[in-house]
Amino acid sequence: MSAPSTQLAYQYVVLRCVPRVDREEFLNVGVVIYCEAAGFLDVSWNVDRERLRALDPQLDIDQVCEALTFVEGVCAGDERGGAAAGSPIGQRFGFLKAPRSTVLQPGPVHGGVTTDPARQLENLRHKLVG
Repeated sequence: MSAPSTQLAYQYVVLRCVPRVDREEFLNVGVVIYCEAAGFLDVSWNVDRERLRALDPQLDIDQVCEALTFVEGVCAGDERGGAAAGSPIGQRFGFLKAPRSTVLQPGPVHGGVTTDPARQLENLRHKLVG
């Protein structure tokens, strides 16, 4: 009989692309998950260019992808995340979940428990982003 897996609490935010803030329309493009107990902070994303163009044909989708690459850098703590990447992991999640009025916005913070934060991240991205 194997030992029971440890349940780890985590928090996550869905990243939304909001091409025109005045219209309040958005498309989910990524998920950031933070698990303090595992020292885990990561993002998984997928940009559906056709769906975004349907919301706003003028949207610079490459710029959206660059913003998501910045989020990757913040999560990883590397140079792609600029100054924010040098902060402790909990502060980096705080930075990423903070409301902003840009094209890439975090949704509300949600939580759960998992035995594998990386697998949970992929499950959430598949379920919430596609």
